[in-house]
Parts: sequence; C-alpha cells; structure tokens
Amino acid sequence: MKSTSRLCITWVRPELEGEHWEFFHHPAKQDFYRRNGIAWDNLVCVFENGRLEPYPRDGHLGGVTVELSYHRYEDYSRFLARSKRGYRLPYTRMETALQQEGHLTLPAPIILQCSDRALLFSGYRRLCLAWNYGMVPAVWLVTVASL
Repeated sequence: MKSTSRLCITWVRPELEGEHWEFFHHPAKQDFYRRNGIAWDNLVCVFENGRLEPYPRDGHLGGVTVELSYHRYEDYSRFLARSKRGYRLPYTRMETALQQEGHLTLPAPIILQCSDRALLFSGYRRLCLAWNYGMVPAVWLVTVASL
C-alpha cells in the first residue's frame, strides 16, 4: 500500500520479532495487554493474519478507538517534537531521507485490535512522518482474541 504526495512512502508488512520491548517493557501498554489477556505467544500466532489498512490522522480506525495513537498535532508536539534527542533522532533521519530521496519503504506501524478496543503497538514515529507530510499511512492491523 502506498501513501503519496510529492513524496511517497511504501508501507510493507512489519516484523514482530524486533518488538519484544514494546510488549514486555513499555509501561503505558501493559494495562491493555492485561485487560485483554494478550500473551506474547498468542500475538505471535495471529500476527501473520494481519492486514494493511489505511489510517487517516484520527484516534479511530474502523470506528474503534485506538489507544496511544496520539493523532493530534498537539500530541506530536508533546511526544515527538519536544522529546529527548534519542527518541526524536530516528524520526529526523526518516524525514531527511524522505526529503532527499522522495521515496521511502517502511514497515507499517502495528495496531492490535481486541473486539471494540485497539492499541497502537508500535510505529508512532512512522505514523507522524506520514501524517506531517499530508499522507495517509497504512498500518498492520492485527486482530487478537480477548480472553
């Protein structure tokens, strides 16, 4: 799936393997996993069944609220633009590459959905990059059964 403007981002299926920290250690996400009974093994089993979906700059995807999506510009300003250099640096590198090359291929951000609840699991900086350039990014939407 492609997001286009004068610049272009091609979104591809992400790999789950590098996202251990997001699952096991990200403090803001642990409550979502507990409330929905999501275990790493369950996520690994259903991850391949995900699909690319367009995600306009909004706090909802298909009528479902996406927790921690921070879609408003004020959120971007608070969580990314004013963040410490170590968190902001990968965004700046992607932005520079997009401006210089005009095209990037990026792994899609991951959203986990459990019935009427969803969570931005990973990829906030990639979402912001597309949104800030007027593009509609694609996300890898993974449906996880609640326990």
